[in-house]
Amino acid sequence: MNYRPEGCLYKTDINQQHISSSEGLTEAMNNGTILEARVSVCDSSHDLIIDLPCAKGIIAREEGAVGISEGKTRDIALISRVNKIVCFKVTELTMNDNGDLIAILSRKAAQEECLKNYIQKLIPGDVIEARVTHLEQFGSFVDIGCGIPSLIPIDAISVSRISHPSDRFTTGQMIKAIVRSNEDSRICLTHKELLGSWLENASGFEAGETVSGIVRSVESYGIFVELAPNLAGLAESRENISPGMHVSVYIKAIIPEKMKVKLVIVDICDEHDGPYSLNYRFNGKHIDKWIYSSDLAEKTIETVFG
Repeated sequence: MNYRPEGCLYKTDINQQHISSSEGLTEAMNNGTILEARVSVCDSSHDLIIDLPCAKGIIAREEGAVGISEGKTRDIALISRVNKIVCFKVTELTMNDNGDLIAILSRKAAQEECLKNYIQKLIPGDVIEARVTHLEQFGSFVDIGCGIPSLIPIDAISVSRISHPSDRFTTGQMIKAIVRSNEDSRICLTHKELLGSWLENASGFEAGETVSGIVRSVESYGIFVELAPNLAGLAESRENISPGMHVSVYIKAIIPEKMKVKLVIVDICDEHDGPYSLNYRFNGKHIDKWIYSSDLAEKTIETVFG
């Protein structure tokens, strides 16, 4: 079983076959197969009503997520599932008085299996996929498998400073992340190491070019402009410039031994729609060590996993 964030399984042929008939639901129940469907209602008891083509699906409140029964997970985790895809196992099939098929489901059982067979086995340095679920000032919450949440702190999203995770991610976006730690299945994640070193990012630019960038901070000594998620340069001060502005910049110099890019702001540009697309520089499944700094730099900036 490949335990993926919720929503990845829903449109697959095998999932649609299982949820579309009583025979398919029976087979999934007998085999312990994890399925997915959309939540239509969270009722007054916080039971989740699942939209199945062939039956009314019900996930009782206590079966809605790991930790609900113990009070470790708040009920907002259930309320917020309305109109979203959730995973579940079929635990019982029955008929109501009108002869309609009722499917009793458990999201908690799917999450417990995911924890046991996947999340508990993750080690620092493992590269995993995740889906962005919501963004807060301090970081991005993500689904790392079967709706199980984790957090990427804002300072771990990219080397280039951002004012809010929405500068880099959008809700619902599929991304990659690296496991920083795993203590009792509480996964701490990082992301910036996947976006490349200073040299990898700087190699895409040349002195004398004029390129686009995003203003990330305005200081008394200059203006930091992001050229790529892991690369920013310092531009000379200029009036009427504020963080978040899209600008065109002239590259005066690229200095590897100081890891600096000197810029001049040429013009203010029209706003772009949403964050730039991510360019992952590492595509393996595990990383032991990441070095951001260039070989010529006096200061070493690195992350060691494990």
